[in-house]
Amino acid sequence: MKHSGKIALLVAVSGALGVALMLFGARLGIWQPIVGFGLFRSALAPLGAVIAGVGLLALVVHSRRKERGGALSGGFAVLIGVACLVPMTMAALTPPVRSAPINDITTDTVNPPAFLVLDATREGARTSLDYAGAAVAEIQAAAYPDIAPLETNLTADAAFARALEVARDMGWDIIASDAERHRFEATARTSVFYFADDVVVVVTELGSGRRVDMRSVSRIGRSDQGVNATRIRDFQQQFGG
Repeated sequence: MKHSGKIALLVAVSGALGVALMLFGARLGIWQPIVGFGLFRSALAPLGAVIAGVGLLALVVHSRRKERGGALSGGFAVLIGVACLVPMTMAALTPPVRSAPINDITTDTVNPPAFLVLDATREGARTSLDYAGAAVAEIQAAAYPDIAPLETNLTADAAFARALEVARDMGWDIIASDAERHRFEATARTSVFYFADDVVVVVTELGSGRRVDMRSVSRIGRSDQGVNATRIRDFQQQFGG
């Protein structure tokens, strides 16, 4: 028990590094995003309980011995452990929010932009890039009625250039770009877990103006938890009028 403070500190630091690995391991190329996400959901709470338990033991032992350094190490471990338990505790106490059971969102559900370069071979993909049609369009209309094409007075060339600029500013990886046809395909990734979603943006002539359509599709999951709709909104907001 003499070194329980040091042990608690080691466990806490190791646990914190483990959590960081769960969150950002895919970004480092260690595993696919779904692996880190799965570990986070299954291992975070047990890990937090172990860290908090070891820390609490060290805190009690060193407090009784009036060993300030060991007590501080134990207290630090308890805080790390509790921090690991918070996300799962909040999830358990908060009523679940059911997102629309779709992962393919587009500004044009009648004639959705098609992917011409990205296909089923994209890494880690478990979903199709073929649009599912009226069934998906109906669900989208009910869940995200604000998702619509963006209209602009910019020339087609200027609108295309602006769209590319916004995509790069948002950190998307441009996979293919066709300036003549005013379209590009890209992959956007979430900052945590590094999930990949594929995006296509197309600029078309609309009489005196231009129309910017886009489509964002998740590579895995039946529901995207609203991520694709949020991405489209953010893109349109940054694009401007």
